[in-house]
Amino acid sequence: MRAIIGQQVSVAAARTLAHRFCERFGDPVETGQPGLNRIFPDATAIATLDADAIAGLGIVGARARALVTLAQAAADDPTLLQPGIDIDDRIARLQALPGIGPWTAQYIAMRALSWPDAFPHSDLGLLKALNTRSPAEALTRAEPWRPWRAYAVMHLWLQLEEASRP
Repeated sequence: MRAIIGQQVSVAAARTLAHRFCERFGDPVETGQPGLNRIFPDATAIATLDADAIAGLGIVGARARALVTLAQAAADDPTLLQPGIDIDDRIARLQALPGIGPWTAQYIAMRALSWPDAFPHSDLGLLKALNTRSPAEALTRAEPWRPWRAYAVMHLWLQLEEASRP
């Protein structure tokens, strides 16, 4: 869900939208920790939501519909987002869903499917860290990092974050 919410927005904006989503649709939970009071809804719950209600949180309509569609697919097939199963099949199935392109599928493969070779090559932060505007060049430069490109992505994102600190 976070991958879809984070499409074409800043990390800060994605965090804000995910917080709104959880506050509105998540279930309350007692943790004893201030601010930690909601559980993010599961796929079955999200699959029943109205995309317009999601869009009302400030999430673009197409992304709201993609959230519901992905949740429906995951509810229908609980193995869709299960790590360790044919990654090529999973990525193809994800990309067949409306609103999920290569960047989102690779991000999901990295974060949810724990695929160590996932590489969201068109990610703007990644391109900035590599000092290029070309996703094709990023792919070429990352070829020697196989089968551990996801680790390189995390390293590059961290470098970018550290460089932006005062």
